[in-house]
Amino acid sequence: MSVLRIEGSYSLEGTIKIQGSKNGVLPVMAASLLHNGTTVLEHVPKIQDVFCMLGILSALGADCRMEENRLVISASALTGTKIPETLAGQMRSSVMLLGPLLARLGQVETSLPGGCRIGKRPVDLHIRGLEALGARVETGDGRIRAVCPAGGLTGVNIHLPYPSVGATENILMAAAGAQGETVLTGAAREPEIEILCGFLQAMGVSVEGAGTPVIRIRKTSAFQDTCFFLPGDRIVAGTYLGAVLCAGGRVVLERAPAGHMERTIATARQMGAQVETLEQGIRVSMRGRPRPVRIETGPYPEFPTDMQSVMMAAAAIGYGTSRIRENVFENRFCVAKELQKLGAHIIIENKIAVVDGVKALKGASVAAEDLRGGAALAVAALAAEGSSFLGGYEHISRGYEDISRDLAGAGAHITLVP
Repeated sequence: MSVLRIEGSYSLEGTIKIQGSKNGVLPVMAASLLHNGTTVLEHVPKIQDVFCMLGILSALGADCRMEENRLVISASALTGTKIPETLAGQMRSSVMLLGPLLARLGQVETSLPGGCRIGKRPVDLHIRGLEALGARVETGDGRIRAVCPAGGLTGVNIHLPYPSVGATENILMAAAGAQGETVLTGAAREPEIEILCGFLQAMGVSVEGAGTPVIRIRKTSAFQDTCFFLPGDRIVAGTYLGAVLCAGGRVVLERAPAGHMERTIATARQMGAQVETLEQGIRVSMRGRPRPVRIETGPYPEFPTDMQSVMMAAAAIGYGTSRIRENVFENRFCVAKELQKLGAHIIIENKIAVVDGVKALKGASVAAEDLRGGAALAVAALAAEGSSFLGGYEHISRGYEDISRDLAGAGAHITLVP
């Protein structure tokens, strides 16, 4: 397994190009199966989750060609309805194929999804939404099996008691192939929902209310070939913003979607960073240690849970005491014990992490146990004296094209050791 070697105490300076959105491209790839034709996606991140999804689409009969950051998907020969268990177990996003496969082929079978070990993340809201549209869903032996009625799915009013991003995406994709209109209330408002809705509209689907709690969707008489550009990844951009908080310096984050990063940017400013919005990204400057902060995660537009670990790393080398409350995933604080190996002072009290900042962290050997926690350890090591060795790189590669390349391009002393 590859290990990141990171030499700390170096200020960052330069430009980092932000890759395409991970959480945006995966549902768009799934939605492409609705169309008996060709989809072209631009600015696709070359990350492990995308390659895993490509494997699933290919196994189902789609023809997929990846050329640099351009992906061509032809789903005209789609026949498979059973998602390979080995691939479904690697990535939670595989569950989002339930909706489009039901709408396109009338049935689907998959194992319960895998991915990061950050909490239970049940799929009950996905299932209830598909059942409301008319599907018959059975679960058992770690499998999910769903079948459409003879007449296909039918539009209906659906209410989500919690704004689940995945359930919202699955329901929207299934509804795009259902007869009549579907009105979804309690919908998630994350930018990735807007991305998916924009893609469905580009395919000819009628979608109203993207980015609000109420979304109306009506299928098209004929899906159409589409070329679609993915925006920058707001969590990757936030990670590198956090790297500047930890290491100091001045960095331009090219293609950072500032409009989707309001809470992250506001928190960085509270911690002492200067953040300027540019026409094509943001500029981040930081001098001195971060100031203490209070953070509470929640569904968009609240502070994103995916950014919580990175801000914990920044708070660890700040002055004063920061308090972070995690309201989304119960195991998101698992990174704290690895940060403690670097010298961080963190106490976990139920859903709250109390972080007493220290003047400097110390290099150590640590291991990533999940995607965002691994990225947080990488940026924390930038503020550690001496050498740090970060294992579990396979978790980080699920969401970052090349975190070593990106940070090294801004002056960090970081290398990937096979």
